[in-house]
Amino acid sequence: MALTKKGSRLITVDGTTYRWRLRGRPTYAQGLAQSSLTYAVERADDPGATLVVTTDRPHPGNWWGAPSAPVLPSQVADTVRAALARGWTPGNPGSPFPLDRSGEGALRPGGTGAQAPGPMASQPSRGPWVE
Repeated sequence: MALTKKGSRLITVDGTTYRWRLRGRPTYAQGLAQSSLTYAVERADDPGATLVVTTDRPHPGNWWGAPSAPVLPSQVADTVRAALARGWTPGNPGSPFPLDRSGEGALRPGGTGAQAPGPMASQPSRGPWVE
């Protein structure tokens, strides 16, 4: 299935042009900061199998205000290269190719693989006796 052109960006990686797009509004789980930000990549001229990338950060539109960072074009280019090395064939039709980069730390500023604290991490524990 081809990505919509509205809201997508073009990037050239090693001579091939790709289109990538973040979901504008978070899914319910992303809004609760329970699941990570994902984005999709496909070849711009001849779309085939779509690359679906899971990052290690919350969606910027999450409802808890969990800190997030933008996905940079350089990170998308690195991800495309990694997916090609792992067997993604963007010119051939087929099912989406999932690539989980959440544990690699490649997408977090500073390069740490640590997960962002959950939305309730900053809340002190009140115990069962407090209403």
